[in-house]
Amino acid sequence: MNLNTIKTITNLGAGTMGHATALQFALKGYPVRLLDTSDAALQQGMTAIKHDLATFREAGLLHEADAAILERITPTTDYAAALVDSDFVIESIIEDLDVKKQVWQRVESLVSDETILATNTSGLSPTAIQSVLLKPDRFVVAHFWNPAQLMPLVEVVPGKQTAPATVTLTVALMNHIGKHAVGLKQESLGFVGNRIQLAVLREALHIVDEGIATPAAVDDIIKYSLGRRWSLVGPIASADLGGLDVFDNISKYLYADLGATQGEDPALAKKVADHELGLKTGRGFYDWNGDDGAKIVAQRDRDLLNLLKQDQQ
Repeated sequence: MNLNTIKTITNLGAGTMGHATALQFALKGYPVRLLDTSDAALQQGMTAIKHDLATFREAGLLHEADAAILERITPTTDYAAALVDSDFVIESIIEDLDVKKQVWQRVESLVSDETILATNTSGLSPTAIQSVLLKPDRFVVAHFWNPAQLMPLVEVVPGKQTAPATVTLTVALMNHIGKHAVGLKQESLGFVGNRIQLAVLREALHIVDEGIATPAAVDDIIKYSLGRRWSLVGPIASADLGGLDVFDNISKYLYADLGATQGEDPALAKKVADHELGLKTGRGFYDWNGDDGAKIVAQRDRDLLNLLKQDQQ
């Protein structure tokens, strides 16, 4: 199997992530079989796809008629029909290890021995999932970041039994459809992106808990300094540019003072216990009552669209 022999994509799941991954392949010209468990789920997925197409059209990111793109997506609840002659299967279903194992065993029984199998899990172990497969060497994680239609990154993560060629081919395919794929050398809890995200969040909440700054102040400090720099040059390259001797000296006195909470974060635990879950309940660390949340999400998506346009230039 190589990039040229991948002709047909099967996309399991039509939800928040699944509809977006299906659209990415269809935009590149691949026939996509969109598989879910109910017609209602498929209808919701297709509605979301049409919404994303309208958004791309308005932003000037489409160079093909919507109808032609939509014709390449075939919604179905029939596993056999969706998987026959499929060359690459991407799955975005519930984040439940047992459910994923069951689904992938079913999928493997219906595809060829050469078909590449990829899960879009955000953190479950590929080694654990592939343990139930007859050919675990062709199984890999392809972790799209949310919102998948706007975020470029895909983390490609091998399990212990994944063949290096599977990682190489999956990275090539993700890059071919316009994403920025990064292959990991081995799996880890949270992969890489979420490990860094949670490390930053842990220190941010520690700073708030210590009374050093408010949540809004912490967010502004990140947005107007590290956030801007890291979108251009990552943290390790930034350390090189700033001088490793400088960072070494800072680490000598600062590491010991950083938050080192193990297990559940107490600040997060209290918010969850109080059912203050953020935007979805109207209150988290911020008050989200009113239309502030919708405005922030809309502005975020507009900015991500503009960055996508820059990527294509």
